[in-house]
Amino acid sequence: MIEEATRPSRSGGRGARRAMRAAPDFEMLPALKRGIPECEVMDPARVEQIDEASMAILEDVGVIFRDDIALEDWRRAGADVRGERVHLDRGLVRELIASIPSGWTYRARNAGRSLPFGGKHSIFVPMTGAPFLRDLDDVRRWPTVADLNMFHKLSHMSPALHSTAHHIVEPMDMKVSHRHLHITYSSMKYSDKTFMGMTTSGKNAEDVMDMCEILFGRDVMEETPVTTGNCNGNSPLVWDETMLSAMRAFVKRRQPVLCSPFVLGGANTPASVAPAVAQLNAEALSALAYTQVIRKGAPAIYGHYLSTVSMKSGAPMAGTPEISLMNFMIGQMARFYGVPWRTSNLLGGAKTFDAQAGYESAMTMNAVLHAGANYIWHSAGWNEAGMHCSVAKFVVDAEMCAMGYRMAEGPRWDDFDLAMQAVRDVGPGGHYLGHPHTLENFERAFFMPKLFDNNSIEQWQAEGAVEITQRALDHARKLLRDYEEPKLDEGIDEALRDYIARREREIPAEDALNTEF
Repeated sequence: MIEEATRPSRSGGRGARRAMRAAPDFEMLPALKRGIPECEVMDPARVEQIDEASMAILEDVGVIFRDDIALEDWRRAGADVRGERVHLDRGLVRELIASIPSGWTYRARNAGRSLPFGGKHSIFVPMTGAPFLRDLDDVRRWPTVADLNMFHKLSHMSPALHSTAHHIVEPMDMKVSHRHLHITYSSMKYSDKTFMGMTTSGKNAEDVMDMCEILFGRDVMEETPVTTGNCNGNSPLVWDETMLSAMRAFVKRRQPVLCSPFVLGGANTPASVAPAVAQLNAEALSALAYTQVIRKGAPAIYGHYLSTVSMKSGAPMAGTPEISLMNFMIGQMARFYGVPWRTSNLLGGAKTFDAQAGYESAMTMNAVLHAGANYIWHSAGWNEAGMHCSVAKFVVDAEMCAMGYRMAEGPRWDDFDLAMQAVRDVGPGGHYLGHPHTLENFERAFFMPKLFDNNSIEQWQAEGAVEITQRALDHARKLLRDYEEPKLDEGIDEALRDYIARREREIPAEDALNTEF
């Protein structure tokens, strides 16, 4: 557990514990090192069956790469290219993905917040891409760049969030063609944690790489990742020029991308869990292999976005049991290939921060943690199938990540002998509240949520009968009042601003909206 900078006295019993729960603690938790076993729903024969089916798709059906550069790259790599369709020999695929690192360290602007990644290490990353928000008054509206700044500040102050992501909400008050510049600057300015980089076009991705070089330096970027991109496939079995050009921009600079098929189970995959995973696996492998054609040894992440589709309405659903099963299976496949993997977390389809949102999110988080995911994206704020980011849900989700973090660490054993001595000291019929072991360990023994109310109904009523949404919004306001900006170096800040101003003069205005999942 992270120690608080100023720890209140333990005297005063319940009042002291209440003060402890209320005390601000913005120190980021280290990368989660999972101490619980992964849930493996497939035996080795089933893993081999999925692998065999995926390799057969790559060899016999092929994958469309709608990009002339990628097609020429594949020809040089020895693939069977027929028009836009690329047929990949399984031996070539295995050879290529074998060069992907199994893990690395993410370098943050604040070196003390750098993160080990891969293997047993996981990180929580907020949601991105919402075209609406529910604001500090719980009003659904278009977001502005000030709203984006706010979410980056809240990310910075949430201990269990390891990243500020990028466009948590779309800043609708800015030109589309200039947004990626200001989104990247907001991530860099308002937090010193790691962040994501926009991949809405190849050129936009190049701009992000240039800005990262200003912040970190080219040598640092060659040594270790400083950001993460996302490249969505068009399921079934298509990768387009926009995503592939952005992938090249990142991978050439040794920055990892999430190779993410966009799965709407039953709509763009077969309407069955195992075959859907076989198709998704083939799609992810084709992109992972291409990263190594671009630059051998570059980091890359097995990605996906999972949703199932209602067979009644065609609407995407969150928190379904099939999504959990697919997460377990995908985790097994990623470990089979020895590559880190990404998933989506705390997804809600509800229109408000209600019980549906909570149940769907909790169902998803438990599966994600037991599946052993490394890059746990969309970990705060996601609701209405990603159409809005809720401030209230954002701060509660951030606390849920802290709770999930504690669970996934596994049991602690360091005080076992002392606690067993406490059993002898207290004996039958006694209590442990005043025992030295309890006084020494009560802060870390059991997670004490700040935003959930576990008091009696009488006390809850006496304190105004405030429900979770209002408590969360009040907490968000307090966080923003307490926010202290981690100042950028003045020279770097000036260089970033100059770069943005120059690129704004060079880039024509456009009207398209790009969203990533």
